[in-house]
Amino acid sequence: MNEPTAEGRRLNRSFGWLTLLGALLVIAGVIGLVYTGVATLTSMLLFGWLLLVGGLVGLLHAIESRGTNYFWLGVVVAALNIAAGVVVIKHPEGTAEALTMFAALLFLTGGVFRLVGSVVVRGPQMGWTLLQGAFGLLLGLLVLFDWPHSSLYVLGCFFSLALLFDGLGLIALGIGGRRIVSMVAGRRDGGQPHTGRTSTSPEGKQK
Repeated sequence: MNEPTAEGRRLNRSFGWLTLLGALLVIAGVIGLVYTGVATLTSMLLFGWLLLVGGLVGLLHAIESRGTNYFWLGVVVAALNIAAGVVVIKHPEGTAEALTMFAALLFLTGGVFRLVGSVVVRGPQMGWTLLQGAFGLLLGLLVLFDWPHSSLYVLGCFFSLALLFDGLGLIALGIGGRRIVSMVAGRRDGGQPHTGRTSTSPEGKQK
């Protein structure tokens, strides 16, 4: 019984860390929704550093694989990532404005295509597709009409919502995992979760 108990404790500890990480992400997401401007700049800086580090790693990988047919392609892609990362880190506000404009255009085109496609196809999900298209079109127009001021909160809002929902998912996974481990441990102990009470016979004698 010692090995399953030790394994259960290890799993409980792991799921506990997942729950803690989820709670931290939820807190970060809520703070980001309150301070969307800070969240936007933070997301841009993280994006820039990811591009820069990814470009450096890609460049090292390309140097290690020199002599192959894909050497120069790897060098060019890595150089582009490094250059893009440096630009994003040095100009996070301008990058946020450009990405916000790009997101607004994506919302607009996606909404128009959904509206037109739902009217032309007239499938069983026509009403839902129309609603999605109208929502995307309206969101794109709102972001576009308030640009460039919308770049101060749109990306930060999306980034914070992603943190919030990821955190909630990790919390649910951690709590659910701990419950499953407890159920399995209870079945191994005798078919029922351990309650800490001593079982007695109908005559009142201890077993």
